[in-house]
Amino acid sequence: MAVRMATEWGGVVGTWGAGNFDSDTAADHLSELVGRLVAEVGEAVGGDPGGIEPDEYDGVAVPCNLELLLLLHSRGWVGVTLPAPEVVRGWRDAYMAVWERTIDGLEPVEGFKDERRAVLVGTFDRLAEAAAGQRESTG
Repeated sequence: MAVRMATEWGGVVGTWGAGNFDSDTAADHLSELVGRLVAEVGEAVGGDPGGIEPDEYDGVAVPCNLELLLLLHSRGWVGVTLPAPEVVRGWRDAYMAVWERTIDGLEPVEGFKDERRAVLVGTFDRLAEAAAGQRESTG
């Protein structure tokens, strides 16, 4: 059921359900949140490569932000717009190049490197697939 609610300044806000994310304002909020996550990833991956080494803050935060984007997208909420799949694949290539170049210096235990690589690549690839699907569904 769609509801139109008048605001104190005379405008109208669209509300299409009782859920926390079922309104224009919530969609705007999600759009801003997603924009911040995307910007953080872009800045980290496009910045100093040392900042995304596996033992650095952004080296950990980037895959976390990708996973958060996937979680938000999976809910189907209005306001969640993913970056283009080509952008995500570019992030993957840049991030993984740094990761591959530096992971051995951390002396990971046997098996960790292969397992972690699969998780990282899988996360980037799932986001690229979701972005491609979103692009197809929105024309």
